[in-house]
Amino acid sequence: MKPIEISFEFFPPKTQEGIDKLRATRKELALLKPKFVSVTFGAGGSTQQGTLDTVLDMAADGLEAAPHLSCIGSSKESLRAILNQYRSNGIRHIVALRGDLPSGMGAVGELRYASELVSFIRAEHGDWFWIEVAGYPEYHPQSRSPKHDLENFARKVKAGANSAITQYFFNADAYFRFVDDARKLGVDVPIVPGIMPITNYSQLMRFSEMCGAEVPRWVARRLESFGDDREAIRAFGLDVVTGLCQRLVDQGVPGIHFYTLNAATATKAICERLGV
Repeated sequence: MKPIEISFEFFPPKTQEGIDKLRATRKELALLKPKFVSVTFGAGGSTQQGTLDTVLDMAADGLEAAPHLSCIGSSKESLRAILNQYRSNGIRHIVALRGDLPSGMGAVGELRYASELVSFIRAEHGDWFWIEVAGYPEYHPQSRSPKHDLENFARKVKAGANSAITQYFFNADAYFRFVDDARKLGVDVPIVPGIMPITNYSQLMRFSEMCGAEVPRWVARRLESFGDDREAIRAFGLDVVTGLCQRLVDQGVPGIHFYTLNAATATKAICERLGV
């Protein structure tokens, strides 16, 4: 059986302690030989320099590093400058997103949608960048309807994306249905499932509320029942997420992208159980 390709998402640290922790995390996870690592980009460009610094630091360590790039709140001129900076540093992989406006910021920017950002990158740089876009198996929380959301997804892929990474989910059937529906709209690029390890109940529920990911009731109730028993939460979370990943691998997914939250332990344990 072909080995499963894995990739990891990190966020740019804001303190020296955070930088040191991330370096230790990525050193540990690099042993799993990820296909690439991605680095998030703050709302409205708030971590632009941190993203660049983190990406270059990782690239210097021999990792293929893919910065997130969001168009909301950005001008074409500022996006052009960022893209040129990445290209001049030999970065060839981009995660292109619409992004979110920070609270209090009123200007949407010149590009309103991820499809427009993908088209802009292609117009400026041809095939230099491998472009990832986001997919939402349980639909984007701001979408008008599932149909509209799927059409938006197909639009940004057809604008020139090479592959897609999904929002995290815990319902494998939602992912498989999303892929099937996307294929019917002519989407033929790899759609890689995004996976969130479970290590903290309140954090998981907060993130899921924000991004529209559904935590199955039985999972939420079990996690809640453990109270402050972090070890029980971690052990149960490891079983649940490994089971989800195993089903995805058995069904032949093109890879798995882990949202690490800059920590190695849970992601590494899942990968080891999967035989990565």
